[in-house]
Amino acid sequence: MIMKVLLVNGSPHKNGCVYTALSEVGGQLKKHGVDFEIFHIGTAPVRGCIACGACAKLGKCAFNDDVCNPLMEKMLEADGIIIGSPVYYAGTNGALCAVLDRAFYASQGRYARKPGAAVVSCRRGGASATFDRINKYFTISRMPVVSSQYWNSIHGTCAEEALQDEEGLQTMRTLADHMVWMLRSIDAAGLEAPAAEPPRKTNFIR
Repeated sequence: MIMKVLLVNGSPHKNGCVYTALSEVGGQLKKHGVDFEIFHIGTAPVRGCIACGACAKLGKCAFNDDVCNPLMEKMLEADGIIIGSPVYYAGTNGALCAVLDRAFYASQGRYARKPGAAVVSCRRGGASATFDRINKYFTISRMPVVSSQYWNSIHGTCAEEALQDEEGLQTMRTLADHMVWMLRSIDAAGLEAPAAEPPRKTNFIR
């Protein structure tokens, strides 16, 4: 069975720096015989989570008029997930955050054990803070995080400049190598996932 990795382009620019970084990842995945798809969240308005709780019954977000539920379906189908974002004020693109908040909350833990990774693009600074923000979605969802040789960032103000970042491009290829290695290692081991303990909620205010 051919494995597939979903590459999420969270930039409003369909073919910009984030796309360039993800394309470098995708090209390396293809060399390993792993399929990939780049999913662009687009520029249409997206809703933020309103904490209505309806997703617990529906298995998806109650709002069905934007990109969130189609993205959820793609993420559930994928063997691995890589999420890319530009840096906005040393943080993740707001539209991407709004979509991810809902896609992860509504998943009710169904992404568990899927390897995940973050990719960020910036002109100069804020990459590591954005990288950390995306990784938090994975670590709260019991997803193993795939690393590279450096924090997964690429630099440039446009795709042409990003293509000049040789270390950034190499970091993307190494990330793809490690994603393939982790996917195949998990598959080859054939081990049953550890049983989850019943949740223990400790609120600060009781």
